Formats: sequence, structure tokens, C-alpha cells
Amino acid sequence: MAATLSLNVNGAPHSVEVDDPEMPLLYALRNDLGLKGPRFGCGLAQCGACTVHVDGKAVRSCVYPSSQAAGKKITTLEGLGTPDKPHPVQKAFIDEQAAQCGYCINGMIMEAAALLATNKRPSEDQIKEALAGNLCRCGTHVRIVRAVKRASGQA
Repeated sequence: MAATLSLNVNGAPHSVEVDDPEMPLLYALRNDLGLKGPRFGCGLAQCGACTVHVDGKAVRSCVYPSSQAAGKKITTLEGLGTPDKPHPVQKAFIDEQAAQCGYCINGMIMEAAALLATNKRPSEDQIKEALAGNLCRCGTHVRIVRAVKRASGQA
């Protein structure tokens, strides 16, 4: 049964027509709204490439039902900052050159931003723990941790 969902994405209202209210939020964000920050990785909430914020909390949008997002504040990588004024985590990732292939970076940045919203100066172990569920095969983990420390003012 088709339904129209009202989504607040990156501070703007959007209406999305869905055939199935259980459709993953990721599909609405990418296919209907054209946002490319959240990526499809595993489809099982195990890699983190699809991470977005829902009411300030990092969630895996590949398994988050779009109907549950209605009426909540959704923030994607595109909504954290702008090219002219990037979010501190985005700027730190750029400054530390913390991406290689870049596929996982959406999840790393979104998870790091959620961590720093609740813990302004996390320890290195806390950073590693927060990012442990985000998979990266490129080997830029040292730069990623350095970027999060930089964003928290611990460069």
C-alpha cells in the first residue's frame, strides 16, 4: 500500500512516496532525494557506509524503516556542513587526508560527529570504540582517528 511520508532532511521538508513503509530510509535518501552521502554497503547494518543522524543519533539507514523517520530530523553528510563552511569533522578529515577510496567516509564522519556531539573530548580508545562498527579496507584508520582528535581540538 503506497504512502506519502513527510521527511525533514537536512533542515528542509520533503514528501516521499513509498510503496512499502518498511522501505529502508537509505533508498528514500538516495533514490528519491538524490543524496549521495549515505552509501549502500552491506545492507545489514554492519559496515556503516549508510550512516545518517536521526534526531542527532547515528543510525544505519539501510535497515531503518523510512516510516520511522517521518517527523524526525534527519541529517546526512550533505547536511553537516557546506563546501564553504564544512563541519569541523569534515574539515578535520580533509586536513588529515583521512580518505583513500572514500567509500566508508560517510559513516566514519557521521559516527564521529555523533560522538563529538555527546563527548567533546573523547580519548583515543573512545574514538576507536565509537568507530569500531564502521568497516574500512583502505587502511587509513590512523588518519581517521587523528581527524576525530583534530575535530575535538586535540590535534
